[in-house]
Amino acid sequence: MTEAYFRNITFAKKPQQHMKKHNYSAGPCILPQDVFEKSAQAVLNFNNSGLSILEISHRSKDFVAVMEEARALALELLGLQGKGYQALFLHGGASLEFLMVPYNLMKVNGKAAYLDTGTWANSAIKEAKSFGETVVVASSKPENYNHIPKGYNVPSDADYFHCTSNNTIFGTQMKEFPTLDIPMVCDMSSDIFSRTLDFSQFDLIYAGAQKNMGPAGTTLVVVKEEILGKSGRTIPSMLDYKQHIDKESMYNTPAVFAIYTSLLTLQWLKNLGGIAAIEKVNEAKAQLLYTEIDRNPLFKGTAEQADRSIMNATFLLNDEAHAPLFDSMWKEAGISGLPGHRSVGGYRASMYNALPLESVQVLVEVMKELEVRS
Repeated sequence: MTEAYFRNITFAKKPQQHMKKHNYSAGPCILPQDVFEKSAQAVLNFNNSGLSILEISHRSKDFVAVMEEARALALELLGLQGKGYQALFLHGGASLEFLMVPYNLMKVNGKAAYLDTGTWANSAIKEAKSFGETVVVASSKPENYNHIPKGYNVPSDADYFHCTSNNTIFGTQMKEFPTLDIPMVCDMSSDIFSRTLDFSQFDLIYAGAQKNMGPAGTTLVVVKEEILGKSGRTIPSMLDYKQHIDKESMYNTPAVFAIYTSLLTLQWLKNLGGIAAIEKVNEAKAQLLYTEIDRNPLFKGTAEQADRSIMNATFLLNDEAHAPLFDSMWKEAGISGLPGHRSVGGYRASMYNALPLESVQVLVEVMKELEVRS
């Protein structure tokens, strides 16, 4: 295909054949429309190179620039530039980080402390137990993870403390984090870049891209370099954070398209005004939906109010007899991805950064209409 062919492609002129649905999927999830358009263009012709983003060399000048900007922008948005942190884009999803964290941080004959707040926290605990003593400081499992435990003590002789900031399945979110003298690790897969925090309180943050950053296929790891190299373990190269830092996140072929799309999303977020700006939008969306859940006699929330997530609202019908009508109504309104996880049932509205307030308004109107028709 000629260069002129690529120059003449304009997505804006193509008519939309289908209405864009209100996407409440828990992940892979909604991304900004601007990101979809730019990434789609790059699939055909990246940087006017005559090559697709799917086929360019990861060692090419164009992609090296993408990787460098994505790593730098992640640190900038988190307020961690110049503070001894490195950002990496790795493979394996958050699930591989369940393994990499203890491999890199738990000392030989050491121990780690974990807070059990949901399915993914429990999976992280399972992996850590293969490496040494793993202390579960508190768990909300007996209550089907409907709240975040409070008042727990973290052993000061642990090699690190691990927590999960947001629990996608159960709709809970940590609002406070302990102050510790040991490294704190946080799985932020489902709420990273969604709210303002002092991110410097964490020594290692990891997050699968497919919630607030990009498509599935890459994982962001932000780690304070000074905590590494102290485990006394021989770590396989692909699982060694230091190896990935030394190779500038290109120890092996990275997930080129997922990283590029993540960069576009980070640029979009910066242009909006950063995390502080999107937090206001996220709070407005959550307040709108939770107000209706609490007001409407047909619905009830599943998570304790103090621990409700602004990313994932989980709720049930008080009478399942209304389910067929409600399901037909929200589908007819163009809503997608609303059914809850089998562990909770009911419904789950995932309101990640790119979900517009208008989509939440559509869901709320459907809930109000159900009340009228029931």
